[in-house]
Amino acid sequence: MKKAACTAAFICLFFSLAGCGADNASGNVADIETGKDMEESLLQQTEGAENIVQTEEQINKLYTTDTKIAEVISDPVFGEHGRLIFPVDSGYYSGNTLGTLRLTWYSNIDPEKTVEIANYLRDHAAAGETYFYDIYTDEEKAADPAKEDTGLFFFKGNPGEKFAVCNAGGGFAYVGAMQDSFPHALELSKMGYNAFALIYRPGAQTACEDLARAVSFIFEHSEELEIDTDSYSVWGGSAGARMAAWLGSYGPAAFGGNELPRPGAVIMQYTGHSDYTESDSPTFACVGENDGIASWRTMENRLRYLDSLGIPTEFHKYPGLGHGFGIGTGTAAEGWINEAAAFWEKQM
Repeated sequence: MKKAACTAAFICLFFSLAGCGADNASGNVADIETGKDMEESLLQQTEGAENIVQTEEQINKLYTTDTKIAEVISDPVFGEHGRLIFPVDSGYYSGNTLGTLRLTWYSNIDPEKTVEIANYLRDHAAAGETYFYDIYTDEEKAADPAKEDTGLFFFKGNPGEKFAVCNAGGGFAYVGAMQDSFPHALELSKMGYNAFALIYRPGAQTACEDLARAVSFIFEHSEELEIDTDSYSVWGGSAGARMAAWLGSYGPAAFGGNELPRPGAVIMQYTGHSDYTESDSPTFACVGENDGIASWRTMENRLRYLDSLGIPTEFHKYPGLGHGFGIGTGTAAEGWINEAAAFWEKQM
């Protein structure tokens, strides 16, 4: 009887956690820079109370640098969204564990930050909190299957606070969120801001369409999200910076979104984007002096043009840094995100 009761309790716990991930914890142009069967299976796996306790401990155990990336992706707590935490096309990353993750075109990846982000998402999913939002309907995804690989990961800040959308780069070939948008969104949420990390379709045009749709979605659901839509900001690195810049130049409606104001601030990292308009959003930009993909001179010149038009700007370049340094932990750029947030706050 004791063995049967323990087994039943474990099965209840398993389905409770899996249910949180799958149901409660989710809501329904082009210059490239580079269960019955389950129940029976569980019964076979839980032959004694010792095994049951061990499995429960495994469920509650935090991820570490030794945790396999495949384990995070397939963790039942994430339901169908675990596959979007890392690049959908596995050809753009390497390493088997969180500590050995490498992303194409990126540098200075901090394993501890990777682990922190994975645990943040897991904790919120396990608690039944909404950590992911679909930006397209089931009908839209059925009509265009590529839209299955889109959505917003939510890093919640203070209720009623302003919001930011962070866009990772990846040469418009993939989305390097674990280095180029998740860390930014997490740090902004620690400051109290409501931050979203967008997973978008590869391709400059489709990426901008997804960004416009995401901003429109956030505005439409601002009440339930408990956010202030005034003077929102758009962030991005590399290809993601181009997305942010285009939205700051032309607004969401130009890419199929709603008629909405341009961002209150655009925060850009390491991109060779040089296009601009007389009505661009206030812009903060930063880049490494040794970036072989995006020249710091190109970025500085663009901001000089914006400044000559009376548009507020701020520019930073960092010695010894190459492309894709993210939030720059342990580098000459460490702390830049605080300066960028302060720039955004000046525009509010």
